[in-house]
Amino acid sequence: MKTQRAKNNRTLTLNEEEIPALRARLLTAAGLKSLASPKSGGISADTIKNKIINADLFAVLPLLPDAFADLIIIDPPYNLSKNFGGLKFAGRSDAAYDEYLESWFPAVCKKLKANGSLYICGDWKCSSALQRAVAKELTVMNRITWQREKGRGAKSNWKNAMEDIWFAVKNPDDYYFDVEAVMQKRKVLAPYTQDGKPKDWERAAAGNFRLTHPSNFWDDISVPFWSMPENTDHPTQKPEKLCAKLILASCPKGGIVFDPFLGSGTTAVAAKKLGRAFCGIEINQEYCLWAQKRLERAEDDTSIQGYADGVFWERNTLADQTRSREQR
Repeated sequence: MKTQRAKNNRTLTLNEEEIPALRARLLTAAGLKSLASPKSGGISADTIKNKIINADLFAVLPLLPDAFADLIIIDPPYNLSKNFGGLKFAGRSDAAYDEYLESWFPAVCKKLKANGSLYICGDWKCSSALQRAVAKELTVMNRITWQREKGRGAKSNWKNAMEDIWFAVKNPDDYYFDVEAVMQKRKVLAPYTQDGKPKDWERAAAGNFRLTHPSNFWDDISVPFWSMPENTDHPTQKPEKLCAKLILASCPKGGIVFDPFLGSGTTAVAAKKLGRAFCGIEINQEYCLWAQKRLERAEDDTSIQGYADGVFWERNTLADQTRSREQR
């Protein structure tokens, strides 16, 4: 049965009529193999650029060229039982989860350029396992913690409202990082003045604001929900704003972003909107179709919720600023 949605629900849906065209744009394992160069026997980076590969990661990862990605963003199954559109991942012991990561993570790292960066997401239960896996292959630079305000309550434990993102690079002496591209605009509650003029902040109709350097604690990101056009029915969808920060900071314009667990396509969509190329692998065909449709929408709409004028705005402040401009 089709889900009955409220009138103002903007969650992405697919019509039967558009599915064949969307499916035709996807690469499959068989299609990928057919594109291998007869001379080299391999796949070139241009072949997979701006492509979604609908296949099992283990089947196609060996086909992809090494050192093709400027940035890798990974949102793998966390160590908990979850149903991903009929494909179930079962929670397991810590040792078994370590083995699961070992089965694919080192191979994914081979796809990173010598000066590339990698981010991998996890929650409290699997974060230590992710750190161990990353440290074996790369140099860990930082741990970002983002406040996920959406989540169920818990009667016998603390509500789980935080997630980690481990940041690592291949070469700590040579990697791309553009801090100016990810500056944050925050409201100033107790502004300082010098000679009667604002010091390191600016006045605006909607309030006083200051540009600040980003930290490794992110509290300005809203999880996608039903009234947002980026929302899908994926159970663990990441926000475009989150991926946009990672991409702008760690992938040069024109570079390529690789996501081996693409899901509903957020990494690819954010990359496209920000002038970067992408490649993503996802085993669930319905998720791939959602991602492809989101990419087509991005042709006409490059907006990212909470990001405007080249800066990231504090949660709920950009809307206030927009309203004040309209009133003027």
